Amino acid sequence: MKISITQRLFLAFLLATCTLVAVMFFVMKISFDRGFLRYINNIEQARIEDLADHLEHAYSEYGSWDFLGNDPLVWRKLLEQTVPEEQRAYRNDTRRETGAHANQMSRFPRRLFGRAPHTFERRVVLLNADKSLLFGPDRPLENIDLRSLEAQGRTIGYLGMVPPKHIVDPLQLRFVEKQRKSFALIALITAAAAALLSIPLARRLVKRITGVAAATHRLAAGDYSARVPAEASDELGQLARDFNSLAQTLEKNEQLRRQWVADISHELRTPLAVLRGEIESLQDGVRPLSPQSMAMLHGEVMHLSRLVDDLYQLSLADIGALSYRKEPIDLADNLAASIESFRGEFEMQGIRLVDEIPQGTPFIIEADERRLHQLFGNLLENSLRYTDRDGELRIRMSGDKNRAVVLFQDSAPGVPDDKLERLFDRLFRVERSRSRATGGAGLGLAMCKNIVEAHDGTIIALPSPLGGLGVEIVFPLKGQQLS
Repeated sequence: MKISITQRLFLAFLLATCTLVAVMFFVMKISFDRGFLRYINNIEQARIEDLADHLEHAYSEYGSWDFLGNDPLVWRKLLEQTVPEEQRAYRNDTRRETGAHANQMSRFPRRLFGRAPHTFERRVVLLNADKSLLFGPDRPLENIDLRSLEAQGRTIGYLGMVPPKHIVDPLQLRFVEKQRKSFALIALITAAAAALLSIPLARRLVKRITGVAAATHRLAAGDYSARVPAEASDELGQLARDFNSLAQTLEKNEQLRRQWVADISHELRTPLAVLRGEIESLQDGVRPLSPQSMAMLHGEVMHLSRLVDDLYQLSLADIGALSYRKEPIDLADNLAASIESFRGEFEMQGIRLVDEIPQGTPFIIEADERRLHQLFGNLLENSLRYTDRDGELRIRMSGDKNRAVVLFQDSAPGVPDDKLERLFDRLFRVERSRSRATGGAGLGLAMCKNIVEAHDGTIIALPSPLGGLGVEIVFPLKGQQLS
């Protein structure tokens, strides 16, 4: 038989509540019994004090204990005088109902203990001055607190009581039984109320869980728009928020995947279409086979080759298979060498190349020298391609004992602020000024980001004070780790 989670939660709540109610019932019962027994003992102690006053007064009147032996009913009367008023009325009512008659008490006290030995009258102990037994049970006196009786300045005897161990008085028993029934009724009502409350509580919890489960099935089926309400601040609310975050990430990744496939198809289709058109023109004799046409075909093939090579490099970086041979190198020397290799091209384009690299200050980092040349080469080529003629590229390097900072800043055209964060996305190009017409497939900056992150660094794009684009790269120096 399959038990649903709602039923399990209901049974768990009900079992926990019933266990708690049962424990509380027995604890209250034990506590009440003990407290009521102490209450009875206090009442009986008060009766002992009252009886002691009557005995001292009677002894002073008769001069000895003979009045008890001559008339055994006197002892009975003395005991009945100490009975509380409500208990005495109850006993009178009981006698009238049952028609019972009081038995004559014997002069010899040991005959009084044949029935109900736990009643107050049969637990009272009266001793003579020499502690010989006059009335009461013939028991050891170690556990009995004796009160001395005095008359005319001398001790005439002792009065005590065997402490009660059980409740035997009918009135007290009826009261205790009534309280136990009340406790039991309260326990049953509490358990029933807990059962009734457990049903909606279990359903509410399960409803939230089943909501997450249903959304998970939708997500597994490819519906990345699935979301669950996350208003609560408890653990289930946190689970719902985590699920929504996961669904949002998967939805974004799916969109990026589709965009990635579309962009790759578009990037490959353009040079292939050009190649196809040129080759068909040559085949049909529309264009003659000449060094110029061959150079144009070669240029398209090289563009396609670079695109495929960049895609291959990015795929290796994604799966962690891009090789890095790191060793301690001076970042300043590596950057200076990369700048010198591009200085002639910048002069040909009429773009001033200004570098501010500290001399004599080594910036030692653990890096792959070849990958760093690729990183700086991509950034230099990006500025060379997209900076207007008669513009400027300024490269500044600084650092402290923990990190080295490289900052590229070029002149116009710039990049809108809302597109700076996407510059490192694959195949992303800013429209108009930085378009496909100027070359590139939009993979260079994405590759730069992979290289920097592989060296535990960070790279961000920001506006340049010269009017163009700024790129800030931070590397941890050897032995340090950026947080």
